[in-house]
Amino acid sequence: MGLPNGIHHLALMTSDIKGQIEFCTDVLGAELKALYWMHGVEGAWHGFLKLNDLSYLAFVQTPEVAAIEAIVGVSHAANPGAPSAAGTMQHVAFNVDSMDQLLAMRDRIRSRGINIYGPLNHGMCHSIYFAGPEGLNLEVSYSDVGIDERAWIDPEVVALAGISADELQRYTAPPEFVSQGGAVAQPPIDPSKPHAKFPEPVYNFLMTTPDDVVTKTLSVSEPPVSVS
Repeated sequence: MGLPNGIHHLALMTSDIKGQIEFCTDVLGAELKALYWMHGVEGAWHGFLKLNDLSYLAFVQTPEVAAIEAIVGVSHAANPGAPSAAGTMQHVAFNVDSMDQLLAMRDRIRSRGINIYGPLNHGMCHSIYFAGPEGLNLEVSYSDVGIDERAWIDPEVVALAGISADELQRYTAPPEFVSQGGAVAQPPIDPSKPHAKFPEPVYNFLMTTPDDVVTKTLSVSEPPVSVS
C-alpha cells in the first residue's frame, strides 16, 4: 500500500532552460506542460516536459547555475558507462513499449542531426544511447517483460557488495508495511540519517513543525495562469 509505482518527475539543473526545452520537444517529442517560478525558491524557474500524463522530465534554472563549473567525472559522467560523483545522475533511460517504437525514436533522433548508437540487447532490455545538452547521457529502452531477479541477481556481485543471504531475501521481498493513515509521528532529527542541506533554522522548522502547518505555510496550489 502506498508504494511508488513510477517516476513522477526527474528534476535536472540547467543554465539554459530554453535550450533544454527546444531539445526535448524537438528531438524527443516531449510536450512542454509547465514553465513557472519554482515554488519557494527565489529566482528559480521550473519546467515540466511530458513523458506520459503522470511522468515528466523536469528542469530547474536559477541565476547561480551558469557560474557553477560542470566537471566531467564529478558533476557529470563522460558517457553512459563512465563514473561521476556519488549522488549525481549517471544517465537517464526513457521507456518505449516495443522494438518498432525504439527504432522510430532512433529515426527521430537521427533526423534531428543527433548521433545515436544501438539498439544493444542487454537481455532484460534493448537500448539506444545518445547525448543531450549540458552533458546529459540519455537512453531509450524497452523491455518485453519485467526483470526476473532469479536470472539477474549475480551471486558474485552480491558477495562483493557485502550483501548477506538474509539481506538479499529482504531486498528482493521487502516486508509488507501497514499504513497508519498518516499518523506516524515525525522522528527526531538523527545525524546518522540522510538529510537535505537546508540552512539549519529552515530544516529545524520543516522537521519540528506540525505537518498541517508546514502544508498550509509552504503549499502553492494555484497555477500561474487562470484557465477558467
